[in-house]
Amino acid sequence: MTDRAAALSTLATTRFDLLVVGGGITGAGVARDAALRGLRVALVERDDFAAGTSSRSSRLVHGGIRYLEHGHLGLVFEASRERRILLRTAPHLVRPLAFTWPVYRGARVPRWQLLAGLALYDGLALFRNVALHRPLGVGGVLAREPALARDGLLGGATYWDAATDDARLTLATVLDAVQAGACVLNHAEVRALDLPSRDGDPVRVRVVDALTDATVEATTRVVVNAAGPWGDAVRRMVEPSGANGVLGAKGVHVAVPASRVGNHGAVTLLSPVDGRVMFVLPAGPCTIVGTTETPAERGPDEVRATEADVAYLLRSANGFFPDARLERADVISAWAGIRPLAAAARGAQRSGGTTATSREHVIERDPRGLVTVSGGKLTTYRAMAAQVVDAAAPLLSGRDVRRRSRTHARPLPGGVLAPDEQRQARIAIGDDLVADRLVQAHGSRWRDVWALAAREPRLAARIDAALPYVGAELVHAVTRELACTLADLLVRRTPVAFETRDAGRAAARVAAPLVAPLLGWDDAAVARALADYDREAARLFGVDP
Repeated sequence: MTDRAAALSTLATTRFDLLVVGGGITGAGVARDAALRGLRVALVERDDFAAGTSSRSSRLVHGGIRYLEHGHLGLVFEASRERRILLRTAPHLVRPLAFTWPVYRGARVPRWQLLAGLALYDGLALFRNVALHRPLGVGGVLAREPALARDGLLGGATYWDAATDDARLTLATVLDAVQAGACVLNHAEVRALDLPSRDGDPVRVRVVDALTDATVEATTRVVVNAAGPWGDAVRRMVEPSGANGVLGAKGVHVAVPASRVGNHGAVTLLSPVDGRVMFVLPAGPCTIVGTTETPAERGPDEVRATEADVAYLLRSANGFFPDARLERADVISAWAGIRPLAAAARGAQRSGGTTATSREHVIERDPRGLVTVSGGKLTTYRAMAAQVVDAAAPLLSGRDVRRRSRTHARPLPGGVLAPDEQRQARIAIGDDLVADRLVQAHGSRWRDVWALAAREPRLAARIDAALPYVGAELVHAVTRELACTLADLLVRRTPVAFETRDAGRAAARVAAPLVAPLLGWDDAAVARALADYDREAARLFGVDP
């Protein structure tokens, strides 16, 4: 476990250039970019890194083909460029994924329009995607996805985007920020911001460590509010009567057995319920179906899937995979997240919808030392972070801020892979599924994880016999990846909670004894940690009526 006392001491005794509030993908990106430009950086997160939106996405790094429909060409161009950068700098975490898009009689998007849109999609990627789109006839579609409905099928197309592990992409970004010199602390909540009344005075930030209740006052030249759905709460610390800057859109996904759906790869669908673009995605033993998009009616701490959300997704999937006959009992897990859309499009809120709201971000600067970023999407986080640091630079008087961001050319941790990295791992580990998992999650650093199992063979055992996650990965997460709780381990460092019907509760009973000595837990603390996990699993994966 990282020495939290040392981190808190650093937080209290260093005058930072930039203190980032929020450890999702945006905040992590800002901390990394700023640290690599030579700034003194702190990052504080009230829960765990990626605990909010950044672990509840569709797990796609994509150009955003559905945004073409709304004319957001600039966003698609930027996202296509960023997808290309991430495929190069994080090849273990961001992997090419081919999509099949079937077209049926009477579809809202006819085949000619789909092909024209995909040609534009390729063009906005400067024809430098993994591969160009390819038109498919009926036979071509069924050859790729034989479980699709045949009735009314007119053909379709295949195109390329990329898949990721959103939580681990966020974590890798945080770890690279640490490597560049940033002070980071999860489970530490900002309770107060005090902007200076005189030039030259620092911003004062009160931070409470949720694990120890210790309180420190940090000082910094600039605070970056990158709290996503919680961004308005941070803003109100300095503007109690300020208008909302974030428009929340709730998105729900379900995981069902891949064997029931029968998809061979990723499929893009137009829901037979309302015509909305949605995805059927491969995810190990599961198929993920998503997503819904409705205005968020509850706060980000309370947002959950409802039975109506689940029914919509199952009905949509069954409409295209008729032999699946998915029922409520087939759902392995269901989860909801809030997309923090910039509230510049409040008209969408007033009209009761969010689908047409732009995913482009908004950066606001208070000359007293507060920069707030809202909106954006997972794929474009790196570029967005660079723009945030650029926006903060004029507030850092007297500091030599390196002019250009370096993150476009710097691999994320583990991102320099040997051509035969996977083969080497399979030979060393002897379990192909575990080896593949470790390479995909850790890249070239898989050796660091497996070395723990080599020293202590019991750590080579799976924590769930049906899943490729071993004890060594949990120990590594505590000792090297800033994990502090069972939810950190089973929801974000690994996706066990998403892939088990009990949301990881049984795995938590296996994990707790493995990590208890590292975290200083006695029997009573283990019991509390398990109770905390059960409550967190219910909060994240429970389904409301």
